[in-house]
Amino acid sequence: MNTPALCAIPVPDPGEIRPGDSLSDKLLAALSAQDLRLEAGDIFVLKHKIVSKAEGRLVRLDDVQPSAEAAAWAEQFHLAPRLVELALRESRRIVRRRDGILITETAHGLVCANSGVDLSNVDGGDSAVLLPLDPDASARALHDQLRQRLHLEIPVIITDSFGRPWREGLTEVAIGVCGLAPLLDYRGQSDAYGYVLHASAEAVADELACMAGLVCGKLNRTPACIIRGYRYRADNGSAAQLVRPAARDLFR
Repeated sequence: MNTPALCAIPVPDPGEIRPGDSLSDKLLAALSAQDLRLEAGDIFVLKHKIVSKAEGRLVRLDDVQPSAEAAAWAEQFHLAPRLVELALRESRRIVRRRDGILITETAHGLVCANSGVDLSNVDGGDSAVLLPLDPDASARALHDQLRQRLHLEIPVIITDSFGRPWREGLTEVAIGVCGLAPLLDYRGQSDAYGYVLHASAEAVADELACMAGLVCGKLNRTPACIIRGYRYRADNGSAAQLVRPAARDLFR
């Protein structure tokens, strides 16, 4: 079987996203302005910030009152106390805290720096953007809107940039998924040499997120991407399936 060629198509800047905006309206208008359109088999990948902005997950830093814990940690390492306070509020568990680095587990089960709270690409530092309350629900909502508008089943992946243990740099990960299987489980199948696989489950949603990340970049004002040519497995899966249960997590 021939391996299909993959194509990642950047979605033009849809303009500033404000609370209450319809992402489907904004993104489809941006595509139309460049004579682009979604096709059957496409996958729509979005950076979470435009989702969070549309859902009103923005906090003015002047409105945040740091706790004593946040203020002490911030003072020790010359950090912004209001940002530390938001990171603590958005966490359900502090995983590691050392040398000014705060690694937390969010209510979604995601382990990341500062609970995903970020100041970049918002308003110049006056406000922080938080992760969507339920990224899988956000992906389902956009998936449903695209189906109603286009009469197509377009899988949706919402991403964020995470660091990784033992590796430098950031990569994109899928934090919200709708319309495709986020994992492909090859266990029990044989490779070309007859060896039966025992532990191979491929995180395809994360891999697609990374592919989109190369096109979207950090400073390109390109918050979304169409991936074309990947033969995904249609499924009602979610990004929650990518979070390893505590019972099988050797690093807790």
